[in-house]
Formats: sequence, structure tokens, C-alpha cells
Amino acid sequence: MRRRDFGKLCAAAGLGLAVPVALPWDSRQVLGHTESPPYEGPYFVVVNASGGWDTTYLMDPKGVEGINRLYQAGEILTEGNHHLAPTAAHIQAGMSNEAFYQKYGSELLVLNGLDYSVNNHSPCSRYMATGKLDSLAYPTFAALVAACRGPSAPLAFLTFGQYSATGNLVPMSRVPYLPSLNRLANADAVHGVAQHPYHDAFVIDRIEQALQQQAADRASQPRLPRVERAQNMLYAAQFNSKALQRVTPHIPQSQSKERLSQQADIALAAFKGGVCVSANLSIGQFDSHANNDVDQMKLIPELLAGVDYLLTRAEQLAIRDKVVVVMQSEMGRTPTYNNGQGKDHWSIGSIMFLGPGIRGNRVVGATDEKQFLVPLNPLTLETAPETGIRPRPEHIHAALRSLAGIESHPFSQQFPLGVPDAERLSGLWG
Repeated sequence: MRRRDFGKLCAAAGLGLAVPVALPWDSRQVLGHTESPPYEGPYFVVVNASGGWDTTYLMDPKGVEGINRLYQAGEILTEGNHHLAPTAAHIQAGMSNEAFYQKYGSELLVLNGLDYSVNNHSPCSRYMATGKLDSLAYPTFAALVAACRGPSAPLAFLTFGQYSATGNLVPMSRVPYLPSLNRLANADAVHGVAQHPYHDAFVIDRIEQALQQQAADRASQPRLPRVERAQNMLYAAQFNSKALQRVTPHIPQSQSKERLSQQADIALAAFKGGVCVSANLSIGQFDSHANNDVDQMKLIPELLAGVDYLLTRAEQLAIRDKVVVVMQSEMGRTPTYNNGQGKDHWSIGSIMFLGPGIRGNRVVGATDEKQFLVPLNPLTLETAPETGIRPRPEHIHAALRSLAGIESHPFSQQFPLGVPDAERLSGLWG
């Protein structure tokens, strides 16, 4: 298989080579190397409940004023410092709140009372993904952290849906199915089967030597921009193709049936192979304008089961202690039901975190008994109804940049969030 065919395969799978758009890939930077070094973590996973989850059926239970119909206030459960809606008796499949919190509550950080400011899907999705409501130019956190921490990784930023803008910092890579990943990881083999290579090993070595020699010979020669870019792309295909082979041992033999588990398998194999920094996972249909309780009791357990699978599989791959997980949605559901037994858009919600650097068994922020936001003191993280701030996505993103160690990176500076020092969520990660 020729190297240019690798590029065609990437395009067919919706995959972009890890060649930062803002900083042209230059073959001269990697001369003498046969493949890109593995990225070894930390890894960042953003899990999106697309459509707007009902937080009162998960981490911010109420049970009063008819806000929920499946439990009463006296039935609200606790696990450590967490309060959770009881769901075990109301689900048919997936993972109940009780099981999830029992397993992960000690690691889990919840922030309630997040102000989305608007309640339309498109701007809310953008706001939650980037921390910037009034700009289309900003990258998502997953893309930004990939560009800052591992721009040379072949699949630095993987996305499976939801808002995925890159800010022209790093390519957006889409690998929808495990067979697609297998073919990419074994681009020099027939139909992606590693045991059936197109060329013997010594032939591949000679091809690599010839490409390196050509790149070295041309390094000092003046070239037209289009020619230089084409030559760099050819070298990038060869360079990244070999790096992607590291993924092969970690690709499961069979594909999971559940949506999030399928995405998790691809992301985790790419993490373990050292070719990926971050992944944007997503499941939809949370927009429960009709039959809210039925829909949410299907989708929330599916979401929790997917996160459980992600973490369990990461443990098996011995990278669990390097995986940071953000669980979010672009909006909440109203505290009242409509005539279709559904709930409409609500601009107040919650967000959940766990992973290295995050102290768990903690709940920050709150909503009142009518599901309105209670302001927060950013210094103490205690509720302060009279003097506190309304936590918004930019506050979360400023904290995430700090957690990832990228807040001073030039790319982060290129996309400022405008959070005053006095409003930074001090000690959010504990």
C-alpha cells in the first residue's frame, strides 16, 4: 500500500492527520526519527449528554413541588457527601445512580448551579465546549488541550460528536468504528490485517530510508509553499502511519453494543498506543420535551454505564490513573412538566469530574428548592446568596486549563476566557 493511499484511507474514515493548521508540519523537525514518540498522558475525556439532561434525576435531586414524579424528598439518597436521586427501581438497563455513586462517589466532584446563560442547543453546546458564548472561533477544551500537550500525536483530538471546533490548532479526528481504527493502525497491511502486509519489513525500511533521504536533500532547498506542503504531508503520512501501529495490540477483538462503550474502546486504544491526548464522547436524545421521566430513565443509566465501562477498561489497560473525565450537558430540564409529560429547556445545570488531580467525595454549589441557582463564593466555594458569583462555563474552563497545566500556554493565551482573578474558582480541584 502506497503512502498516499494512507491519506485516502484517512479521508474515507473522516480522519485528519495530526498536522496543526496554524503551525505547518515540517518534515525537517523529525528527520532522523522513524515515528513520533508516544504521548503518555494525562488523557482527557469529555462525555456529553447531548440534548439536556435532567439533573434532578441524577446529582441534584429535589423531590419537592412536583419537580420530579418518581421519588419524594424523603427518598433522596446519600453516598458520602453526595446526594443522589434513587433510580434503581425505575431503570430497565444501564447503571443506576446507587451503583455509580457507590463505586465512584469517593472520586467524584460535582458542581451544581451552573449558569448556561441561554437555553438554546447550539449556543449552549458551544459555550459548554469552549467556555466562550459569543465567539465561533474558540476551540473546545478537548481540542485545546490536545494542541497544547500533544500536537504531534497522529490522533491528538478524537471526537465522536457534539460541538468539536478546533480553533485551527489541531486536526479533528473521527474514527467511527473499531474496524476503521484497525485499518488505520495497519495501513501497510491488506484490509488492515497485520499478518498480511503489502511489503516485507526490509522493503518498508528501504522506503522509509528513501523518504528520509529525500526530505533531508530538500531541507535546504527553496520550495514553493504548495510544493513544500505536499512534501511535508507525504512525510507526515509515513511518519504517522508507523506510530499508529502501536494501537493494534489494544484494539478489542469485538465491538461493544452500547454507544459510549464503542467510542470508549476507540479512544482508550488510541490513548494506550500513545497517539491521542483527548476524546470528545457523546450520546444524544436527552432533549426530553415529551415523556421526560421515561426518556431520562433510559439515558442517564446508559450514560453512567458508559462512563463505568470507560474507567473499567482504562483500569485493564493500566492507564486509569491518567484519565481525567468530564461529564456534562449543554442544559438542564425545567422544574415543571409540560402538557406532554416532558420538560423543556432550563438554563441552570450541573457538571461532574473525576480523575488525577481531582479530590472526590465533594459537591460544590447548589440550586434551591425551585431549581434556581444559588450564587457561590469563588474563594471558599461555599454558597453566598447575597455576595457570590454565578458560576458559568468560562469559570469551569479556566479551572480545567489550570488542571491540565495549559493556562499559560500560548494557545490558551490566544483564546482568553476573560475571567477576573477575583472570580476564579479557587481550590475547585481540592
